Amino acid sequence: MLSLPAPKPLRLADAALFLDLDGTLAPIAARPQDVRPDHRRTRLLERLRDGLGGRLAVVSGRTLADIDRILEGRVTCAAAVHGLVRRECHGALHEPDPHPGLSRATAALRAFAATDPGLLFEDKGTSAAIHFRLARARAGEARRLAGKLAAETGLVVQAGDMVEELRPPGPSKGDSIRAFMATPAFRGATPVFAGDDATDEHGFAEVARLGGYGVLVGRPRETEARFGLRNVEDVLAWLEAAR
Repeated sequence: MLSLPAPKPLRLADAALFLDLDGTLAPIAARPQDVRPDHRRTRLLERLRDGLGGRLAVVSGRTLADIDRILEGRVTCAAAVHGLVRRECHGALHEPDPHPGLSRATAALRAFAATDPGLLFEDKGTSAAIHFRLARARAGEARRLAGKLAAETGLVVQAGDMVEELRPPGPSKGDSIRAFMATPAFRGATPVFAGDDATDEHGFAEVARLGGYGVLVGRPRETEARFGLRNVEDVLAWLEAAR
């Protein structure tokens, strides 16, 4: 598969910038809690936020609390839990009502995680996830359990990089980007979205539909993104070249 061309330096005056977190702004860690604030990244986000006139949003599978912890509260506009939760630039919060099947799924995933020290259960409040990066031999079991629970509860499986997540049906990353672009702060700008995971494809498709472009981070694959960067270091260098 051919590699995608690298994007040109971002023009801050024209762009609305959407960024995934893990694998894009920060290297993926074996345990989600191991990703921590970084001085270089924090200063860069401050400059981008100011240069873009506030047209900067993080669109991540993380919770809002985790986004704020890792980015030291520098980005107010955020879509969390893969778009299920969205915080507008003035702080208004949009999140779903509790799903009736979530407590059952949470208990089952927690019990499964207890069977192996390499399995990690994550309670996101509106969703629940099982990470198996440190227990790859259990990946098949984790996927089968997630599929079974989804069928029984009406939750949706959100597959990720060495993680299976159960979340209520609801907005995707692309839906959140569309909602941000409809607000006065973002309206009229060219949307750009950088991300690495399969969950980011909805976002790539949406920015393309709105006249912008996606930037795939990592190994080449079939994608809706027009451009590509190799890794987090390349993403940071690209963003530091923005003017």
